[in-house]
Amino acid sequence: MDQVLNKKEGFLKFLGTAGARFVMIRQLRSSAGLWLRYKSTNLIIDPGPGSLVKCNSSRPKLDPSSLDAIILTHKHLDHANDVNVMIEAMTEGGFRKRGKVVLPPDALDEKEGVIFSYVKKFPEEIIIMEEGKRYKIGDVEFITPLKNIHSVDTFGIKFLFPNSIISLVSDTKFFPKLSQVYKDSTVLILNVVFYQKKPDYEHLSLEEALDLVKKINPKQAIFTHFGMTMLRAKPHLLEEKIKKELNLNIKFAYDGFSLEIP
Repeated sequence: MDQVLNKKEGFLKFLGTAGARFVMIRQLRSSAGLWLRYKSTNLIIDPGPGSLVKCNSSRPKLDPSSLDAIILTHKHLDHANDVNVMIEAMTEGGFRKRGKVVLPPDALDEKEGVIFSYVKKFPEEIIIMEEGKRYKIGDVEFITPLKNIHSVDTFGIKFLFPNSIISLVSDTKFFPKLSQVYKDSTVLILNVVFYQKKPDYEHLSLEEALDLVKKINPKQAIFTHFGMTMLRAKPHLLEEKIKKELNLNIKFAYDGFSLEIP
C-alpha cells in the first residue's frame, strides 16, 4: 500500500468504506472519506466521523494541514460530520487563511447547514456546487456533471486527469441519466449501500450498480459505502463471484484501499 502512496503522480485512498447509519454508528467500517493527492495538490472528499483520526493514523501519515480543499458531495453526517474540524486543521486553527471548501447549496444553509458560522471565515474560499460546473484547485480539475436523486442536495464528481477520468457518483437513487453522464469514465466509483433493491430508499443496490457498470463499461469499477446487507453478503466473496461469473473488473473497496491515478 505504501508503494502506491509514494507514486509521483497521485493516488486516491479510501479512508473509509462505511455506508448507511448502522455501519457508521458501530464503525464496522470507517466513515472517514476519501483522500486524493495529485502532484502537489491534496483534497479530502466527504470527511465523515473519524476522518481526522484516520488521517493521522494513516501510513504514511496524511497531514490535514496540507489540504488544499475539502469537498462534500452532500451534508449527511456520514459524509460531513468532520468537516468543521478538517477546516480547522487545513487552516491551522484558523490562523492561516487558506484552502477551499466545495459543497452543495443546502450544506451552507443558515438553518441546517453543516459549516459553523465562525469556521466560515477560515478558508480562502467557499464554493457552491452547481450542475455542470467545472472547478480547478491546484493541479486538480473536476466537474459536478449531474445532481443526484437523494434526500438532500447531492452531486457526483468527475475528476479530470490527462489520461483518465475518475468518477465518484456518491449517494443516489438509480436513474437512467447516470449511465449517459458517466459514460466516459475510466474509473467509476459507486456507493453501493444495499445488497438487494429497496425502491423506497435513495441508494443504489448491488444489482443497480452492476447494471450501471455494464452500461458505462469503465476500465475499472470500485464499489464502496456498504450498508449492513452488503457487509453480511461479504464483499470480498462477492468480488470473486462477480469477476468469475460476469467477467467485470470490479473492486470492492476496503478501509485503506488505494488506487493509483492511471
